[in-house]
Amino acid sequence: MERKLVQVSDQEVRIDFALNCKCRANVRLTSLCATSPVAFKIQTSSPQKFMVNPPTGLIPPLSYATFQVILKPQTQLPHSYPRSPSDRFLIKTALFPASASPSPPPNPDSVNSWFSSRPNLSTQDHKLKVAFVGPVLLRRAVSLGDCDAARNLIKRQKSVLAGFSAKESESILRVATELADPEGMVNLLLDSGLKIGATEVLEEEEANSRGVDSKWASKGWDELHVAASFDRAEEVLDLVRGRGSGSLNCVDKEGRTPLHVAVAKGHIKCTRVLVESGADKDARSRDGRTALYRAAANGDRSMVGMLIQMGADPTIRNDRGRSALDVARDKRHSEVVEVLERGEEVLMAARRGDTECLELLLKTGAIINYRDLYGLTALHVAAMKGHEDVLAMLVEFGGDLDSRDDEGHSPLHSAVVGGSLEAVVMLVRKGAHVDVENNSKVTPLYMATTMGQREIAEFLISKGASSELSLTTLNL
Repeated sequence: MERKLVQVSDQEVRIDFALNCKCRANVRLTSLCATSPVAFKIQTSSPQKFMVNPPTGLIPPLSYATFQVILKPQTQLPHSYPRSPSDRFLIKTALFPASASPSPPPNPDSVNSWFSSRPNLSTQDHKLKVAFVGPVLLRRAVSLGDCDAARNLIKRQKSVLAGFSAKESESILRVATELADPEGMVNLLLDSGLKIGATEVLEEEEANSRGVDSKWASKGWDELHVAASFDRAEEVLDLVRGRGSGSLNCVDKEGRTPLHVAVAKGHIKCTRVLVESGADKDARSRDGRTALYRAAANGDRSMVGMLIQMGADPTIRNDRGRSALDVARDKRHSEVVEVLERGEEVLMAARRGDTECLELLLKTGAIINYRDLYGLTALHVAAMKGHEDVLAMLVEFGGDLDSRDDEGHSPLHSAVVGGSLEAVVMLVRKGAHVDVENNSKVTPLYMATTMGQREIAEFLISKGASSELSLTTLNL
């Protein structure tokens, strides 16, 4: 049986559909080959609807590459959903001889030319189907009384209903109840987790809220939740002193901590007290949402800015795979998007080699160790592009030389993948560990050797890198 060259992250491209805007989905290709790069080429049956970026590329041994499927702005809803039978993608992969791998790596056009010049090339092909999902289509299916479509949408996005606000939940349920035969659709929505009456109305007289009466107890709240809800910072401090900081992360029936409650209510003072007292800034409720996610969903720019400043992680995703930035964009909270995108701006500046922009961002408090969807930091992307001056600046401002992406690659691995001897030299001189291993136990020297990067390999060996390239260490 022919050995697989790559593993594809998904067998179906799921696109969160929205009208009149570009919709994107990412697909990751992971190389299963330890000795040679793998070339890939993406084709689509619907080029008039979709773009792919990049359409071709090389995957270093035991590393990965990501391409993005982009649906062009559509003025009408899909004729068929979730599955779109007329839309498909084909991923063609082939071994790319290590000796032919240039430094730096080739651009997409040259890889495409390599494929085109070999009409009889033996390739391994992977087919990807397309599915359109998201709340826009779910609302449409409900309004049409199409239980099958609604069920299949929810099946592909199990937490889609969890992303609805109380108002949105009540609206879609009202539409379902007005159908000619509402029972099936209503039961489907409720059984799938639609929450009705989930909005806490806490405007009752404060005298009735002292302690934990039956109303709050039914939610699973304790005294800290109630105090946080009414922004009673002094009471929170008294409770923490009496019960210890461990009580700060107690959860209610929805998995929400007092910090979630304070943030959802927009209580800046109480939020600050909770965080400074030791509350977990990145605690996730049952639906995977952090306090920062809730602040972003509410469009609370001040709260988002404060949480970011206090160290909350903006890259954590909820159970639907959505980050705080995603929800802010979805709800068009432009000021919140601006705050959250500063981390992405650092990555973009590092990728471009724009030291002037990068220095301005870092001097004004932008997050230097921000990670993208795949765990890449500014150091990773600057190393891959060979931007020595950017690397020097990032290290000077405290960039983490030992940071790892989701595959365990360090910035030094990235510099090798990019084929930049200068970047490799810079990182090693700044203190990067030459024998660092990724999740597959691959060192920078092993990568350099298999990719034919002789100068880089010789430099790493001169700096003490182990030349033991035993395949047994790679579990092969």
